[in-house]
Amino acid sequence: MDAEALREIFAPFGAVEVKRLFSGHGIYADGLCFALEMRGDIRIRGDADCAAAYEAAGGRPWHYERANGRKGSMPYWTLPETALDDADELVSWCRQALAAARRAAVARPAKASRKRRSVNTVPPS
Repeated sequence: MDAEALREIFAPFGAVEVKRLFSGHGIYADGLCFALEMRGDIRIRGDADCAAAYEAAGGRPWHYERANGRKGSMPYWTLPETALDDADELVSWCRQALAAARRAAVARPAKASRKRRSVNTVPPS
């Protein structure tokens, strides 16, 4: 899927920014990544608040196997297939995904600013 096709899919939700990401695309609204397209599959951001609704609609969480054989997961779920045929349903899922992305952004600790120290700085005497 290319960026233009993704913008068209998400048009009922509103203007989105599409950026290349790994082997797919990240879909952004309000500066937050709320969906991914990977190898033709669309996944939407999720968390504990919306997991039950995603699961009830047939969504599957994103699990993968790492190179070392350990299993991993990402906070994204498959977009219910019916959402691609129903603009109102798509908008509803996108709103939930964007809300999950906002909650994750708020929960993320702020990066501590580090002062660069000059090697040649001599302390005052």
